[in-house]
Amino acid sequence: MTSDRRTALLVPTLVFVGLLVAIVSSLGAPLIPTIAQVDHVSLSTAQWVLTAALLTGALATPVMGRLADGARQRTVIVVTLSVVLAGCVLSAVSTSFVVLVVGRGLQGVGLGLLPVNMAIARRNLDRQRAARAIATLSVSTAIGAGLGYPLTALVAQVFDVHAAYWFGAIVVVCALACSLVVLPSRTPAAPVAFDVPGAVLLSLAVTGVSVMLSEGGNWGWTSARTLGIVGACALLLAAWVPHELRCAHPLVNLHHLANRSVLMADLAGFLMSMSMYLVVPIVVEFIQIPPSAGFGFGASVLVSGFVLTPLSLGTFLASRLLVPYERRFGVRSMIPVGALVFGTASAYFALDHGSLWQAFVTMGIVGLGIGFTFAAMPGFIIRAVPTAETGSATGFYQVLRNIGLSVGSAFGAAVLLAYTPHGATFPELGGFRVALLISTALTVLTAVLAFVLPGRPEPRGHRHPTAALDPLEERMEEEALLEAGGALLVDELDLDVGDRQQ
Repeated sequence: MTSDRRTALLVPTLVFVGLLVAIVSSLGAPLIPTIAQVDHVSLSTAQWVLTAALLTGALATPVMGRLADGARQRTVIVVTLSVVLAGCVLSAVSTSFVVLVVGRGLQGVGLGLLPVNMAIARRNLDRQRAARAIATLSVSTAIGAGLGYPLTALVAQVFDVHAAYWFGAIVVVCALACSLVVLPSRTPAAPVAFDVPGAVLLSLAVTGVSVMLSEGGNWGWTSARTLGIVGACALLLAAWVPHELRCAHPLVNLHHLANRSVLMADLAGFLMSMSMYLVVPIVVEFIQIPPSAGFGFGASVLVSGFVLTPLSLGTFLASRLLVPYERRFGVRSMIPVGALVFGTASAYFALDHGSLWQAFVTMGIVGLGIGFTFAAMPGFIIRAVPTAETGSATGFYQVLRNIGLSVGSAFGAAVLLAYTPHGATFPELGGFRVALLISTALTVLTAVLAFVLPGRPEPRGHRHPTAALDPLEERMEEEALLEAGGALLVDELDLDVGDRQQ
């Protein structure tokens, strides 16, 4: 294949690989109630098919983001796709719930693909084409999630749950073939030092927290096992923090938290991600509950997949409104406004859920809130840190966001379990209400922190003195980032440090 032909196919290939994020996600939430029935487990236990993928995604993202700074980016993608393929096949042939969860865990590694894809675009395309490619990757992935949910749900309904994972495996094989043919085998880059001890300590701590939240209800929140895991996680974090502060090339640069704007963006990213997975799977599970339980609509897997389509449409609409909003009101109010919009949607469905159309409206409003909040957060980080440290600062933000998704999923399962009578399959209505109202409280807290923590807004055009961009370039870059929009916008910024240091 000629060099020009390879370059022309680069962006379509990266977009195709990036869509795997949507496919992997769609193999989780809509299938949870069906898996609970097929494998004869409670709804809260079945939610591990979502939590397992989010957990491995949270662990894989900082590792893959760090490896993406190296020369063998295609190797990172090929190995990752191979792991995801193994996970899809394992889930497809599974005959037990445990094996299915293991397969989902392997699939979750693919959630760390997007930063690598964007790093390849940044390295192999000129600045203008790279900016368009990054925007396309973010928006197409957000939209793809809305399309992926009903598509995989349709496959599961026409055939069975295992067929949905075979469908995922076919998509992965196609993406793997395209990656081997189109992506460059090596790119110019300096050797990357990797913080192995930091990665191990963080992985063990995050895993412990997720297990504790998911199983604490079964074990008892004050049981020796639960308290033992809490203590072990605290010790791991107590060792991890000083290690990261002393390490010459840390997995996460914690020094940036001394800046109030960075601290606000990190806390807001964690809280909003947690809120997101206290709403999305909860609403999907709610509408699939049979009316005989006293609530729910007995919706099919296909209908529950379509319920999530407004989420992507709302996120896309927000991405189109961000730049006009920023020009009129500035970026500081985006996070508080988006968080309150999100909280309004979750509170609305918690208090009024008598018709199926309300679930569609709720997801659309949630999408608007997600689009506004996650699009504005990176800007606070960029303006607060030196250009050469942008990647490190946004990398930690991404870690917290992924952990928030995992913790939110596990915490939602724990709430539903607490409201599930002994021997019952479905939780009581109160469990769904409590989860949604907790999400509302978290969004209100996010709005308050996002307004108070940054302090007085900086004048327009201000940038850290070590930055290389003039005010006009800064303005153009910020608007380009806002246009990319959506829940996955932050991943774009992980690439800036490698591009600007060269």
